[in-house]
Amino acid sequence: MRVDLFDFELPEERIALRPARPRDSARLLHVGADGALTDRIVRDAPALFEPGDVIIFNDTRVIPARLNGVRTRGENSVRVEVTLHQRVSSSTWIAFARPGKRLKEGDRIRFGEASEGNVCMLGALDATVTAKAETGEVTLAFDLAGADLDAAIAMHGIMPLPPYIASKRAEDDQDRADYQTLFAARDGAVAAPTAGLHFTEELIAALDARGVERHRVTLHVGAGTFLPVKADDTAEHHMHGEWREIPVETAEAVNRAKSEGRRIIAIGTTALRSLESAADSDGRLQPLTGPTDIFITPGYRFKIVDRLWTNFHLPRSTLFMLVSAFAGLARMRAAYAHAIRGGYRFYSYGDACLIERNPEEGDGT
Repeated sequence: MRVDLFDFELPEERIALRPARPRDSARLLHVGADGALTDRIVRDAPALFEPGDVIIFNDTRVIPARLNGVRTRGENSVRVEVTLHQRVSSSTWIAFARPGKRLKEGDRIRFGEASEGNVCMLGALDATVTAKAETGEVTLAFDLAGADLDAAIAMHGIMPLPPYIASKRAEDDQDRADYQTLFAARDGAVAAPTAGLHFTEELIAALDARGVERHRVTLHVGAGTFLPVKADDTAEHHMHGEWREIPVETAEAVNRAKSEGRRIIAIGTTALRSLESAADSDGRLQPLTGPTDIFITPGYRFKIVDRLWTNFHLPRSTLFMLVSAFAGLARMRAAYAHAIRGGYRFYSYGDACLIERNPEEGDGT
């Protein structure tokens, strides 16, 4: 499909720079299967669920993946910024770099500052550029590994706010809490699964009281989620791979619910992509672990997910393409126009929508 079909105009003031407080006071747009639009508040969402519904959360945890450093090459040095986005081994990451043109294989980069008396993970964090892709990505081999490397990244790193927030204000200590979901448990993401940011202990308790089942998957969200689609046609776009895991107990719970006619609700596009990427040809969820680069566009036939809870996404983005596949492009364009007129807050720290799947399984109409 033509990428420009997924374009729309968004006023700058609709971009949320901070989350709603409390989190469940955010607005929620319910997009019905027939396209009906209903304005609600997140804390009132349990009324939209039925006993036996199964909700799936992504339990990834965001690491402070943006690092500022100095590249050295002989006597020459230059400041660089990298955003880690895919772990290759206990000591190696693939990263986006700025300015990427200043880096080449063999360069040494020092992140943070060493001081007398610092040892191991408390000192400077050093890495060697071992590869550079045509896309500008670099492979960094760090001098530390495993838990020591993780601790050093936590010390020197900055929370990787999305560019549409970072370009308007600096990251601060509040973001270290705001940019994690209630379910964050497994380190590895460099972007938050932002649909989960709306959930509070009180909201979870209300869903439990409603008789809603909860299960988890893990998908370590990569920085590639913010990359623009530069191709003119969706068929020409290449998705970055991300690591995901479907636990056995989650697969069993989902398959049992599907066989009993109960609904599966993905909390976020990352949970949805995890589930759909692990579905077999018979529509059964498999307990798989490994990378996925699933790219969902209109015409995709959904096998697992019946409802999607998600934020409002960027124009021309793979995520807006996904929700358009789920509900139909015309329905989602109408929903976004309604949200813009109604003052909804967009993107990572913004409001949410609960989308019913198109009865025709997202044929893009």
